[in-house]
Amino acid sequence: MKTLLLTEKHRLGIGGVAIGTAFENITDEEAHNILQTAWNSGIRYYDTSPWYGLTKSERRFGDFLKDKDHDEFIFSTKVGRLFRQVPESEVPPTMWKNPLNYDFEHNYTADAVKRSIDESLQRTGLDHIDIVYIHDLSEDQVGDRYPYFLKQAREGAFKVLSELRNEGVIKAWGMGVNKIEPILDCIESADPDICLSATQYSILEHEDAVDRLLPAVKKAGVQLVSGAGYNSGYVTGKERYNYKDVIPKGMEQKRARIMAIAEKYKINIVDAALHFVLASEEFVSIIPGASKPEQVQNNVQALHAQIPLGFWQELKAEGLIYEKAEVPQ
Repeated sequence: MKTLLLTEKHRLGIGGVAIGTAFENITDEEAHNILQTAWNSGIRYYDTSPWYGLTKSERRFGDFLKDKDHDEFIFSTKVGRLFRQVPESEVPPTMWKNPLNYDFEHNYTADAVKRSIDESLQRTGLDHIDIVYIHDLSEDQVGDRYPYFLKQAREGAFKVLSELRNEGVIKAWGMGVNKIEPILDCIESADPDICLSATQYSILEHEDAVDRLLPAVKKAGVQLVSGAGYNSGYVTGKERYNYKDVIPKGMEQKRARIMAIAEKYKINIVDAALHFVLASEEFVSIIPGASKPEQVQNNVQALHAQIPLGFWQELKAEGLIYEKAEVPQ
């Protein structure tokens, strides 16, 4: 029996990429204000990773959450990289604007997973971690070493996380990846509970996930959490797509047309993007990040927005949404 950890009250969470200084150099105080706004708004699912800001985001989440009653919230973090402190001159180039002084290596062995969890507990000051995602075990992150690391995870991470769950050390585990194949590979050879599916399912791009990912997780009884449901800001008007500066061909026109139809129905494309993801029964939560408190408030407002049925019908009629995709009823 799968652990159904995320419920109706966790449909909107907050992710930790932006708080790890992915897009701008957010200060500790700004990070605290973002998280405080999330808490005050009723958000009770918090997701981060030691990768974000080279352990910075995880520490910030921990500083905020460690004095809260852990029965009140769900916390997830990730394994798959080990970190070691280095001089500032040896910090590798990454996507983070102001990371801490750490270098890292990918490692999906059982010992590395246990060490990673111990270090996350030390960094956050929390008494336990609810959900552990195996992070970035996918070709877009590890390249042609994917088969090597997948074998390592099958013999290590997959088994040890199931053992830790069965012992009650963690409550659930799964993959946290930007591609579909790793989730399918994991389901085939292990028993994950929940997977963080980033950049695979959004109002702008979802066809492959509808055909291959959603049927597989439904059959396996695995829940999905949506990361980058706004394509890392592209839906909201930022000129980056899935954490990269290269915008896929035709995407600008697609976004503009959806925005025009949204305007006609007097709604916001962000509201529509959030409701589109959550209309799929496989997705139990969406966890957009935030660089400012107002973005958290906008996400909360989006969750409660009413989207006219005619909007979805028009998107489908124009082929802007895949005919097989679920939309809100």
